[in-house]
Amino acid sequence: MSSRRKLIAGNWKMNKTSADSTALVTDIVAAIGRQADVDVVVCPPFTSIESAGKALEGSTVKLGAQNMHPEASGAFTGEISAGMLRALFATHVILGHSERRAYFAETDAFINKKVIAALKNQLKPILCVGETLAEREAGSTLKVVQTQLEAGLEGVSKELAATVVIAYEPVWAIGTGKVATTEQAQEVHAFIRGLLVKLFGDAIAQKVRILYGGSMKPSNAPDLLAQKDIDGGLIGGASLEARSFVELITAAAAVK
Repeated sequence: MSSRRKLIAGNWKMNKTSADSTALVTDIVAAIGRQADVDVVVCPPFTSIESAGKALEGSTVKLGAQNMHPEASGAFTGEISAGMLRALFATHVILGHSERRAYFAETDAFINKKVIAALKNQLKPILCVGETLAEREAGSTLKVVQTQLEAGLEGVSKELAATVVIAYEPVWAIGTGKVATTEQAQEVHAFIRGLLVKLFGDAIAQKVRILYGGSMKPSNAPDLLAQKDIDGGLIGGASLEARSFVELITAAAAVK
């Protein structure tokens, strides 16, 4: 049995107004109370971070953001800094999501700058890695994941590495309804764990949580979460409705 506490993080993407976010968080908090078996993070859009944060006050649910800029301030129109997120009591930030990589041309080097900036500001990065369908069919899955992981963690100290969360998201399984088999998911999670051992040593690698981020939902969560190296989920669609998100938290709590 792993000593790593399961983590269920909700990535709301570009959904929910401020009022919608308050309602959703209120429902989640009401359903799970102050449960302490599973770490729970919600990542609303920037416009809803403050209202969602107020709605989860006093609960065990943590607040995260979906992205941030590596610079502390300056002429970066439309961007948000780590300090701004910390001022709203965010504790986590999703970095390197496949949609940021694909639609906004974010490179491994740029994502790495964000990881370093997040850690400097006591934010826990949720670093996303994963292959496209073409890369998987070409047999390049592990090579792609290794490149993204090693580049993304460049310059991260051993002392801070354990606070980083890794999310493996097979791009072909995001929002498509397709899901990696439990064997496919565990294979890549175990490979990532092995890379972390090489980078930071076994003691640190065993503390890092690796989430699965490809269409996890209540029906497939128990099998995925039972795998040795799958420590939770980065949840997209199923996080937009309180009932399905709470079911995932319950599934994670049930894993022994």
